[in-house]
Amino acid sequence: MEEIRAGEHYVARQRMYRGFLYVLMFVSCAIMLVPFIWMLTTAFKTEAETLVNPPQWIPSSLQWQNFTKAWNAAPFGRYFFNSFFMAITTTLGEVFTTILAAYAFAKMNFFGKNIVFGIMLGTLMIPGQMLLLPNYVTIARLGWLDTYNALIIPWLVSVFGIFLLRQFFRGIPDELRDSARIDGCGRFRFLFTIVVPLSKPAIFTVALLKFLGSWNSFQWVLIMTTSPEMRTVPVGLQVFSSEIGTAYEQLMAASVLAIIPILILFFFTQKQFIQGIARTGIK
Repeated sequence: MEEIRAGEHYVARQRMYRGFLYVLMFVSCAIMLVPFIWMLTTAFKTEAETLVNPPQWIPSSLQWQNFTKAWNAAPFGRYFFNSFFMAITTTLGEVFTTILAAYAFAKMNFFGKNIVFGIMLGTLMIPGQMLLLPNYVTIARLGWLDTYNALIIPWLVSVFGIFLLRQFFRGIPDELRDSARIDGCGRFRFLFTIVVPLSKPAIFTVALLKFLGSWNSFQWVLIMTTSPEMRTVPVGLQVFSSEIGTAYEQLMAASVLAIIPILILFFFTQKQFIQGIARTGIK
């Protein structure tokens, strides 16, 4: 009887613990969703409703014209093109360079490998703000200011991406490499026909993180570009703020348009993204 009661108490505690976790997760998700819900509802409000105090969550009528006004307030077609072009090219470039570097650090032996890798990881501790001035001087001397070169080339390599893929590549058995060598398979062929297909979750994770970072890039684009033709969507959102005030309803409408590509991308890649994070041990 005592064992049965102990088992029942254990089951009850486990249910209470799970219930507490579910409630905590629900509350956390609700808190994180509040800004997005506010952005979405504000996009359909009138100008007067955005300034009401206390705040009005639900608009009296849906103002669909806010999206048209926001789109026509600036050359957002050009902004979206620049954002897509910058995000796609930097993502493809980083994935390619990251695969090569990660494989070298994971499966190849060369003099000073661990030292070089340690120095690379050390650069992650340098705040990005400290590098803005020297990077700006370098870009200016190269004559790349206000060009796609400044927006793309400096971001074709990622130390974090190399570290992420290296952790995944190290989990691939060396016996596969040895068997491939016996069959006459070279390093590049082994990398792109065996290692890369086995590492799709991690590669998707690197690509998604890079695309998100490039799409949301604000400070770098703001500093390195001067003409509206070279601006991206995050920088273009500044057009709704001026000395006389901010058009919040149009700003929120443009923000909704800006996050739609990200939501679509994450919807199609969430499975690979979660697998990549789990298998590489990144918490």
